[in-house]
Amino acid sequence: MNSAKSAPVDVADRVYARFFTGVADETRMRIVRYLLNGPKIVGEIVGALGASQSRISNHLSCLRWCGYEEAERRGKHVHCRLADDSIADPIRTARELVSRNAAR
Repeated sequence: MNSAKSAPVDVADRVYARFFTGVADETRMRIVRYLLNGPKIVGEIVGALGASQSRISNHLSCLRWCGYEEAERRGKHVHCRLADDSIADPIRTARELVSRNAAR
């Protein structure tokens, strides 16, 4: 019988998991990478990604909830921007890791 205790839950692990979950979807990653070039209105994101407005809006809501994106309504348009441009750093690191390990 295995009487080993499970490791205590580390709140930081939950926070890190939430951080990565925010961009774990291909569409959300594409949106984040697109917004690295500067703020865009929702229509521009829809056009650039070739997805429906409702799909993009759902992903933007998720990114907003996770703290990646901020939006501001100006007249008829919703302007989206990254909440913190330093998200580019882990994306750059991921690109380097993928390229180094692509042969495996």
